[in-house]
Parts: sequence; C-alpha cells; structure tokens
Amino acid sequence: MDNSIDVLIVGGGPIGIACGIEAKRNNLSHVILEKGCLTNSLYNYPINMSFFSTSERLEIGDTPFVTTNPKPKRAEALEYYRRVERKFDLNTHLFEEVIDINKVDGQFLVTTSKTSYRAKHVIIATGFYDIPMYLGVPGEGLPKVRHYYDDPHYYAKQKVVVVGASNSSIDAALETYRKGAEVTLIIRGKEVSPRVKYWVRPDIENRIAFGEIKAYYNANITNITEREVEFETPRGKKVIENDFVLALTGYRPNFEFLEKIGVEIPLQAPCIPHHNPETMETNIPNLYLAGVVCGGLNTHLWFIENSRVHANLIVSHILKNVNS
Repeated sequence: MDNSIDVLIVGGGPIGIACGIEAKRNNLSHVILEKGCLTNSLYNYPINMSFFSTSERLEIGDTPFVTTNPKPKRAEALEYYRRVERKFDLNTHLFEEVIDINKVDGQFLVTTSKTSYRAKHVIIATGFYDIPMYLGVPGEGLPKVRHYYDDPHYYAKQKVVVVGASNSSIDAALETYRKGAEVTLIIRGKEVSPRVKYWVRPDIENRIAFGEIKAYYNANITNITEREVEFETPRGKKVIENDFVLALTGYRPNFEFLEKIGVEIPLQAPCIPHHNPETMETNIPNLYLAGVVCGGLNTHLWFIENSRVHANLIVSHILKNVNS
C-alpha cells in the first residue's frame, strides 16, 4: 500500500499556505512543514511594519483580506494568514525543521527534526529571511550588533548606527529617531534606495536635510568595538561613539540547503536556483520552488503579490503528470 504524501511543502509562509490550498482543492494529500511558527518570517518582521502592497494583493485562497488601513500592518497579516490556514484546515506541522531530502525509488524521503516522510512531490517555499547578509567586519559578533529589528522603544536615548538604504533600514532609522535615539545612517551607495516606500522617502530626506538624522553616503563600516564604530567615507576614516548597530543589509535564501538536496545554483550573482519559470520545477524532477526563494540574491524580484501564482503553476504541472 502506497502511504506516501502527494505534495510535501517546506515552508509555512503565505506561499507555502497557498500551495497547500491548491493541493487540497485538487484532492492531493499534502503536508506543510514549518521550522518555526506559522508564517514565521512575517512574525519576525518589525512590530510596527506596514506592507508596501495593498491588502487585495496579499490575498490567497480567494479569501478577502479586509483592513481599514491603506496598507495592512504586520499584525493584520498574521491574523489573516492564520485564519486562512484554519479555514482550509490544512495539514500544517509547526516547529518541525526539514533536515534533508533524498530521492529514493522515484520518491522523496524527507527527514525532519521530528520524523520522516515519503512524498511524490516536494515544494520548497522557504523564503529568504533566515540568513542575514553579513558585513564581514571585526566586531560584527558583538551583542550590540543586530541583523533584525523589532521595536524602536528599546533604542531610546541610545546612539544607534543603522546600516543600509532599503525600506527596513529607513523604517528603523525613522522609528528609533522618533523614540529618542541619536541615529546615524551609513549607506554604501550614493543615495537612499529608490525602492524605499514613496510615502516614507520625503520623511527620511527631510530628517537628513534638517540634521535630525546624520547620513553618510558611499561609506563602509570597517570595525565595530564596544563603544565605537569606525567607517570609511570619501573624505576619509571616521570614528563615532555608538551603543547599537542595526545592520539591516538584507537577507538571502538558504543556498546551502538547496545545494545539499541537489538543486543547481549558479556560482555567479544573483545565484538564482535552477527552475523552469513555466512550471517552477527544478533540475530535480517533481521538486519545485515557490515564492521569493526563486529569486536567489534578487530578493526584490518576488513578493507575495506576484508569486501567489506559483501555487497554481506547480499544482497544474503535478496534475498534468499524474493524469498523463
């Protein structure tokens, strides 16, 4: 008797949930394995974060996402995706990390931190928020250096260096400044990223223009100590007093895990894992990618709003193979 699962999904974020919904709608047995809590990446976003997208662009499972805000907030998204998962009564296993995936007798043997599964098809929907892009400088391992940002109150009355020019960095700089931090922005490029939310850009530009937030462009940190931060600027080396460093320089997929299970990844940036964009199937037959993990280092390529379709593409391909 074949007791293997039709579709095993690695990752319990919005796209993993969307894949589970499509599998269930098409009478395919499924399991979703998530190493943390439900929508773990969203849970670890800053408490006050607002999405760039409007709520209808974040919807999955043809379920309306209702909010009175122009842009939904993190807490609303957590509530929405939790209710959607419950509505479809998905087979979701939380706090169960996938350790390895091997092809055995034409099927997949999936080993987790708790047990093992046999599956006919596997979907990797693991996102990219687990591994920071490190600065690679002395002192980065000090407790005062953070690669994730949560609540601005923690940094009140502190000298805070924020590294980066993207939405996460700019939000952190503005929020900690408004809670009483003395904020310095260190930006590797010549300007604030053009991807910064259009309603936030005037705010940060005005704070910099009025000297309320200091900003150094074309600058790179070279050393971090308990009480100082050293960095190079076009005008030479600078050393400033410092209590905390928020190194919000981006994140990347778990390439090591993908390579371990046999997914081909080019050595050259942006290191986009091999997959067919029409079916999302990788170089390994019946193993698929879904969501932002598909973009490799191009973490601004895929979002919830434009990768929701991956669930339909994958399940359609699976059904085509099953029925052929």
